[in-house]
Order: sequence, then C-alpha cells, then structure tokens
Amino acid sequence: MKIYSWNVNGIRATLKKQQFQPFMATHQPDILCLQETKAERGQIEIELPGYHEYWNSAVKKGYSGTAIFSKQQPLSVINGFPEAFAKRFRFADELQRDSAEEGRVITAEFDSFYVVTVYTPNAKDDLSRLALRFEHWDPAFLAYCKLLEEKKPVIFCGDLNVAHTEFDLANPKPNRGKKGFTDEERKGFQNMVDAGFIDTFRLFTQGNGHYSWWSHFANSRARNVGWRIDYFLVSGQLRAAVKAAQIHADVLGSDHCPVSVTLA
Repeated sequence: MKIYSWNVNGIRATLKKQQFQPFMATHQPDILCLQETKAERGQIEIELPGYHEYWNSAVKKGYSGTAIFSKQQPLSVINGFPEAFAKRFRFADELQRDSAEEGRVITAEFDSFYVVTVYTPNAKDDLSRLALRFEHWDPAFLAYCKLLEEKKPVIFCGDLNVAHTEFDLANPKPNRGKKGFTDEERKGFQNMVDAGFIDTFRLFTQGNGHYSWWSHFANSRARNVGWRIDYFLVSGQLRAAVKAAQIHADVLGSDHCPVSVTLA
C-alpha cells in the first residue's frame, strides 16, 4: 500500500499548472492526503475515477484546508478533532483566530489502522502563534493520535511546519529560534517521537540534503536550500510493515513536494 502526502499550496493552482494529474498517473497512490487545499469541494472538479474524496475546508475562503483521496472507502471519516475531545484544549490565538475552524485535520479509519492528515499551524514570522502551537495545538494533536492508538495503530502525515533536527534544513544556524525551528516547535515534534511514533523517512535515510519545502526566493529549490517539514509518522506497531519512505523532490506544482510511505 502506497500512501502519499502533499501540501499543494492551493489545489486549484496545482491543477492550473498541470502538475496534479501527471503526478497521480505516475505514482497512483492508494491513499493521498493533501494539505493547504485552499478550496471547498464544490469549487473544483478533479477527475479521479476510483477514488473516494473527503474534504475539510476552512471557514475562511481560500485558506488552509485538507483532503483525503482513497481507493478504498474508509470505515469512517472524522473532520477536525472530535468535539468532546477538543474541549480540553484552546485553539484560538491571541488575535482570536481559531485554528479549529481552519480545516487542518482529517482522520480516515481503515480495517487495520487510522490515517490522519494534518496541516499544523505556522508559528508566523513574528512567532505570534508559537504559544498556540506549543501549549495547545501540538499537545492536542499528540493526545488525539494516542487516543486513536488505543483502538488501532495510527499513521499520521502532513505539513508539520517544523524541522525536527539540524539535518532537516539546509541552514540551521541562522534559522535557530525562527519559525519552524524554535526550541518549542522542535520539542513538540520530539514529544511525538518520545510517545512512540516513528519518523519513517529516518528509518531509511540519514543526514541532510533531503527536503520537502523550498522558499520561492533566491532560486532555493534549484540549489536545494530547503527544509524537511512534511512527514509520515507511524505507531510503533507498524514499524515492521514500513517498507519504504521517500521524498519526491522531482514532483513540481507547489513549493512543497510529496512525501510517501509504503507499507506491506
């Protein structure tokens, strides 16, 4: 089974660039998880015969949003965090922007596992959302995945908006303390690892130079001056089932490239 994750930075833009359909034809994912769709299902027509579609769009038009396309119909699909669970956390930042209304999470339940896709809030250049991330969002997302894990193993993927270690970005020293590479964001990721979730890419590939996002400035992508902020993590029970984990840097159409995991 091949599961892919891709922050498309606007599904309509990626389609207009004529990159989405060739990607699907070449890779033929069994499950595709998208982030930053910036669209509602009714705003766009995607010809994907054989796939079931599930969208979680932001209340704000043209912003954020996630989607899952699956060849197999899930047993159930949950948009966002379940209401009773979410009451334990606060998702509004100091400007009262409510991250719970931004379409950032979808969960699809299958026979043997859950697939969760997430578009983690960006801490912002001024770090105005860092407290939201560290104190509420990251703990909530981890607690949610652990709650699901009580029933069956979890695969979660998406744009986590953090480079975990110095190997996960081209220029760690000048970026230390900036959004995506603060101690708090990195600790949030480490807490997931400490809770037993496995960064699948690092099962197969070590070192730097492997990135999934590049700035539009200074020809960064061509020079491979990037960040690895898109991930697949799995419950420890699935470790033996993970046969490959890859970054598909050759796939264009967004400032992010797809990442994937292959399970037996």
